[in-house]
Amino acid sequence: MFNPTDIRKDFPVLEKYVYLDSAATTQTPRQVVEAMCDYFYKYAANHGRGAHRLARETTNHYEDAREAVAGFIGGEYEHTIFTRNTTESINMVALGLDWKAGDHVVTTHVEHHSNLLPWIRLKEKGVEVTAVTPNPDGTVDPGDIDSAITEHTKLVAITHVSNVFGSVMDVEEITKIAHRNGCMSLVDAAQSVGHMPFDVKKIDCDFMAVSGHKGMLGPQGTGVLYLKDTDSIKPVYLGGGTIYAMTGDDYKLEDAPGRFEYGTPNIPGVIGLGRSVEYVTGLGVEDIQRHEEALGRDAAKRLSEIDKVEVYGPQDRAAVVPFNVVGLNPHDVAMILDETRKICVRSGYHCAIPSVKLLKVDGTIRASFGAYNLAEEVDLLVDTVEQIATTLT
Repeated sequence: MFNPTDIRKDFPVLEKYVYLDSAATTQTPRQVVEAMCDYFYKYAANHGRGAHRLARETTNHYEDAREAVAGFIGGEYEHTIFTRNTTESINMVALGLDWKAGDHVVTTHVEHHSNLLPWIRLKEKGVEVTAVTPNPDGTVDPGDIDSAITEHTKLVAITHVSNVFGSVMDVEEITKIAHRNGCMSLVDAAQSVGHMPFDVKKIDCDFMAVSGHKGMLGPQGTGVLYLKDTDSIKPVYLGGGTIYAMTGDDYKLEDAPGRFEYGTPNIPGVIGLGRSVEYVTGLGVEDIQRHEEALGRDAAKRLSEIDKVEVYGPQDRAAVVPFNVVGLNPHDVAMILDETRKICVRSGYHCAIPSVKLLKVDGTIRASFGAYNLAEEVDLLVDTVEQIATTLT
């Protein structure tokens, strides 16, 4: 049985702090850190470079991690590319597709900057970009995506879960709409993989981007790009490990995934990521989802009942709860929560300025929950916010 109290021993920092900022980065369990230390202390070498035993062991652990991650997202080994984060994964698609002037991208105003800026930059190549406006609660109507698609649309790029609203998009239906109109789909899964069941085959997206340090409880500097068709994009960078033959003026690319993984990768990070998905799988993703969403919905409901507190987002939300105390700067509230109760929350624009601007506010306070959070921590958050709202407004 999944019990958040039992697993907290794996996250020592939680002994001192109330950590409610998992949408920015989750805490990393001891088992993942130990797997990374094992690399440094027991068999450190480079990946795919060398016949000696340490190089072989390093390569085996690295590729075992790929197998674990591929299985976790429901994909195939060869289609699972290791990157540094969601941002790099999305940029690899934006820079690797063959764009022509007049091509069209559909995205939304609820996206993280990482799923907006790469498309906006394509305007320099004559690519047109349409950003669909979400509903007031941050949800996106698939019909609005359908209406935005034109005969020139090449790609629909959408987040699965908004890091600002906590709203969950129907990415499976949106992908069907994209394919029905003859275009590809990209899903930004940074806030969903590990927090809820995710299957790239079921969603049928052409591209999926995710960071290791969020729902998968992995280390920073790790990410994944899933490619439905490994020939759909060209490698952005070339170098060591990306080719299998070369003459003075020509080269032949490795098959995927090698052609996309240039230079020496983040070997300990990837090994840690492989261990982290095993950890999350052991907890049970469905149980994690139920637990996190229960905390998020309870927090949202109770915060909204406090006078002078505004809560944003839909009622049926992921474990992301944005709010403000009327009349107070969100950074000030976050600092008070930290200084008085050691409650760690995010404040500001959350790297999603257009999304926050839809609320007509200059930033929000965001509480976001992980598998290790407790109902008692929601109690403390709500009680402290109520004290702030009562005494300072």
